[in-house]
Amino acid sequence: MHLYEYAILRVVPSVEREEFINVGAILNCKQQGMLHCKIFLDEKKLTALDQKADVGIIQSYLESFRKICEGHPNGSPIALQDATSRFRWLTAVRSSIIQTSRPHSGFSDDLSETLDKLFQKYVL
Repeated sequence: MHLYEYAILRVVPSVEREEFINVGAILNCKQQGMLHCKIFLDEKKLTALDQKADVGIIQSYLESFRKICEGHPNGSPIALQDATSRFRWLTAVRSSIIQTSRPHSGFSDDLSETLDKLFQKYVL
């Protein structure tokens, strides 16, 4: 059984309006040194929320988020930190287009399956 933390990834196309759509889930297990995310941007939902949203820019921001999560060496200096430090950085409260929910915790025997379930429940 593994203790994990997760957060839901959101796109807030107009920060002033505070409306958002869920676009991903990020799961961290310090015990396993693991940090994974699943991301899917539903462009129809996004443009329904904000017709002027720049889908290309948002996709590039989400790709940067993914690279940092995976520890991709070309992602950023943050990507070179350990998994838990990256999780803390990615889930820090911020007022920007890409945000996360507050972290939540749980226990799982299968972390990949848990990430899939979170993604299905909160994003798809």
